[in-house]
Amino acid sequence: MEAFGSLEVLSANEHLELLVEPVAKALAGVDGVGVTEIDPSLSDTAAFCEHYGIGLAQAANCIVLKTKGGEYPYVALMVLGSTHADVNGVARYAIGAKVSFAPMEEAVVATGMEHGAVTPIGLPPAWPILIDKAVADSSRLVIGSGVRSSKLVVSGAFLVALPNARIIDGLAK
Repeated sequence: MEAFGSLEVLSANEHLELLVEPVAKALAGVDGVGVTEIDPSLSDTAAFCEHYGIGLAQAANCIVLKTKGGEYPYVALMVLGSTHADVNGVARYAIGAKVSFAPMEEAVVATGMEHGAVTPIGLPPAWPILIDKAVADSSRLVIGSGVRSSKLVVSGAFLVALPNARIIDGLAK
C-alpha cells in the first residue's frame, strides 16, 4: 500500500496476523484495506495522531453503546477523532431507545476486541453501525483494528458498505 503520516501501511489481507480474530476473519480475502503496526501505548486517538502525524479529522473512533429497551443490546457509532458523538440526542433518536456508553469490560467481552481498539469490522453481524456523515465522506481514515498494537486504514465508503451500517448526518458535533 503506501505511507500515511509517518505510518507504513501494508495490505491487511496479507497481514492478518496483526489483527484480532474477528477482524482477521472479516478481512480475509478483502482488498483495499490497510494495516499498520503501532506502539500500543500510543493507541488512544490524540496520542496516536500527534505521534504519527495524522490529523484528528483523519482518524475515526468506534464507540460501543448499550441500549435500554432497544431492539439490539449494543450499537456501534463511528465518529471522527476531531468530534464528539451526540449520544443523548441524535444517536438516541436514530436508535429509538435510551442508550449509554457500554462499560469497558462489557464492550471488550461483547466485541472480542481490546479496549481502545474496537473497530466496526468484525463486530457481531446483527449490531447496527451508525456512521457520522463526515466519516462516510472521508477518502482515507485510520481506525482501530481490534488490538492496540495496530490500526486499519480504510475509506468511509468501505465502512458504509459494512453489514447494518447506516449514515447519520449530525451524529457528531
